[in-house]
This record gives sequence, C-alpha cells and structure tokens, in this order.
Amino acid sequence: MTPDTADLATDPPLAHAGIPRLPATAPPSPSRMPSVPGPLRGQPARSPAVIGAIDPAQALAIRAVWRALWTSRLLVWLAGSGAMLAFGFGPVRNAFDPRGVTRGLGSLGGLLVAPAARWDAAWYLVIAHYGYRPDLGAFTSSRTAFFPLYPLALGAIARLGLPPIAAGVLLSVAALALALYGIHRLTTLELAHFGAGSSAEAARLAVLVTAFAPMAFFFSAVYSESLYLALSVGLFLCARRGRWVWVGVLGALATATNGAGIVLLAPAAMLYLYGPREDREPDFQPGRSRIAPRIAPRYRLRKDFLWLGLVPAGVGLYVAYLAFSGGDALMPFHAQDVWGRHFAGPYLGVWDGVKAAFAGARQLLSGQRAHVYFPAAGGSPDIVAGHNLMLLAFLGAAVPMVVGVWRMLPRAYGVYVIAALALPLSYPVASQPLMSLPRFLVVLFPLSIWLGAWLAVHPRARAPVLAGSCLLMVFFVAQFATWHWVA
Repeated sequence: MTPDTADLATDPPLAHAGIPRLPATAPPSPSRMPSVPGPLRGQPARSPAVIGAIDPAQALAIRAVWRALWTSRLLVWLAGSGAMLAFGFGPVRNAFDPRGVTRGLGSLGGLLVAPAARWDAAWYLVIAHYGYRPDLGAFTSSRTAFFPLYPLALGAIARLGLPPIAAGVLLSVAALALALYGIHRLTTLELAHFGAGSSAEAARLAVLVTAFAPMAFFFSAVYSESLYLALSVGLFLCARRGRWVWVGVLGALATATNGAGIVLLAPAAMLYLYGPREDREPDFQPGRSRIAPRIAPRYRLRKDFLWLGLVPAGVGLYVAYLAFSGGDALMPFHAQDVWGRHFAGPYLGVWDGVKAAFAGARQLLSGQRAHVYFPAAGGSPDIVAGHNLMLLAFLGAAVPMVVGVWRMLPRAYGVYVIAALALPLSYPVASQPLMSLPRFLVVLFPLSIWLGAWLAVHPRARAPVLAGSCLLMVFFVAQFATWHWVA
C-alpha cells in the first residue's frame, strides 16, 4: 500500500461592512448577545398548535442542505465516472486493490463506484467483511490504523442486503447530510450578531463551501471523513446548547471513528468552562480575577462535567478490544510506522513541508529525473514533487482561515483547529511531509464557518471562490477515480 493509506488571514473587514464582530478576547455570553429570534439561538419557539412542525430556521437549513447535497454529489459522480470512462483505471489498480474488493461489478457498476471506492476504501471494505483479526499479528496489523466505527456501521448496513460499496456510500452521504445541517445551524447560532438575514446567508455559504470543497468528494466515498465530520459538528452544537450527555456520547463515537478525535475533548471543556453556552447564565463575570482575568473560568464545575470523560472512550474500547483479541493494544499507533510517519516535533512538519516543496520546485525546474532532490519515494519524482507543492499550497490557504477562526469565533473553535492540525504537522512522512493534510483540513468545519462568514460580507468573491473550489474538486475526484493518489 502507499505510505499514507492508513490515515487516514487576515481578519474579515466586518467593521467596513457595518457588521459587528465578536471580541477576540472573550466571546459574549448568551445574556449579552443581541436579541435574535429563538430559532437562531438554538431555542426554537413553537406554538402549541404547531408542535411537531418544522420551524422556519430548520426549514431554511434543510433547503440549503438539500440543494448543496444533491448538486455537489451529482458533480462528484459525473466528474469521477466521466474521468474513468475517458482514461480508464490507471496503472496502479492491480497493486492497490489486491483483493479485488472494488471489482466484479460490471461495466456500469465499475463506472458508478469510481468516485467512491478507491485507495483506503479497500481497507474499510476488507475490515467490514473480514474484521481486524489482530491475532494474526503482522499480517493484519495495518488494518488497525483504521478505527472501527465506520467499518462496523458499513458492515451492519450491508447485512441488511445492500452491496458493501453501496452501503458505504449510503452511510457516507447520510452522514454528510447531517454534517451540513449541523454546520448550517451552528453557523446561524455563532453568527447571530450578524443579524437574521446575514447569518442565514453566511450559513448557506458555509454549507456550500463544505459541500464543494476541493476534497469534498471524500464525503461520499467509502471513507470515514463524513461520519467524523457529522459527529464533531454534533458535539459542538450540543456543547453550545449545554447537552453534556450527548457531548460525551458523540465524542466517544468520534474517537471510535478517528483516533485524532481525542482533541475534541479540549474544545468541549473550553465551552463548558468559558462558554458561550445557552443552557444557563455564567456563574462569574469576566475579569473577576485580578491575577489572570482571561483564563478564569466563567462557569463552575458541576456533575454534568463528568460526561466529558466519555470522549476518550472510543479509543479506550478499541485498544481494549485489540488487547483481548490476541493483539497488541498499541497496534493502531505502531501501524503508522508502516506508512512512514515519525514525530519531528510540535508543528515542525511545517518546516519540513516548506523544504520539500522547495526541493520539488527544483526537481520540476531541473527537467530531469537522474538526480532527485528529496528522499526517494515510490513513483515518478516529478509526481512526488508536484504533490509537495500542492500540499504546501493547501497549508498556505489554511493559514489565513485559521487566523480568521481564531479572531471571529469563540476560542473553543480556534483551539480545536490548532489541536487537530497538530497530528499532520508534527508527524510528517519523509518523502511528503504534509501528506494527507487536505483530508485533515476538509473535516475542520470552523474553517468553513469562517469562510462562509467572510463570503457573506464579500459578495464579489463568492463566484470566484466557489467556482475555483468546484474546478479543483472535479480535478481531484478525476485523479482519485483513476487510481491516482490525491491525499
């Protein structure tokens, strides 16, 4: 397999647009937020005569999600299937689909699964069918790098009678729909200070930039990205509304989907202690502490804080299963060595990525392959060089978005993004230090919320940004469908 198949700005000028911005130091408490309609604050107002009916905010979210969902998935399938029809499977299919789990579907079936069942999809399909078998040691140890919730859910759906690939696509698309709905609701909640109309537009745009992101085709592939996105968005939404039991449950499910989800514990704890929260008023006012006014919590610890202890349970149960099944409890972490990841130091992978991109530019400009300017890797040096340049471009695009999240949204969102990026930026791969960074970025929904808000106040930028994103998604899904490594 390839070395990575185991994985997995400036402040927007709101003042110039006449729109207030959340303070950078302390997000406003619910009691100080401007008065907005109930549905935008997560507390739908329903009259007794219409109990059970969908309120306007929910209806607006459903319409926005449905339009983004079907149009983006149609584009993914047209681009992926069209690319395979035009260019074929590519040269590496036999090497990376050894069990033939994506074959035997006929000509039409092969075209339809092209945008969904490639690369890591083979791992998930094998695990769903055969299990992990940790008792077989080195023969199956690589499987343990893929956490269990997604293949378990895939297998459960397949047992209802669906073909495994169709079950995986159904699971991924359903999770994407839930994730987009949650992003819409969360955006209107956090940007209520924009005003009802502007926050709704920002939410619509946040849904669009998520659905049409360059790497958004992974959300309908047999990959765990959409499931993890849905669970992480749900955790934030429940934390903002003070539903701590669900925060713990969703956190445990997220860590059972992706071990990196353990970082969700940090923003959940921050929202509990500092807010903003909608379940109750703060116990303390800002600045009460003369020594450290910015870090003094605004909410007292109560018994419901203990529910956050469920967040790491997904990882704990998984390693316990491996240990009791005859394997090594730490196999998921040792498996990363097979794909060449190593600890370089906190965020030092950034520097390695810059050097690799510079070496890649030298390689391409040299016009030869006899001498390679970076550590040897499989495949053409020119392709590896191009990948390193592309990965650095994604990192460069992410930097202003991270800054924007930190300045616009409550601190918990910024902490989540920075903590989540610690894994890919601290554990590089020798030949491609930033490998898989685009896939790590596409599930970081605070970036989409910020971009949606930025586009809401920069209407002239909407068409170029969305069109460019769509074109990149078409290009990358075409690469993916023809068995070319993307991320």
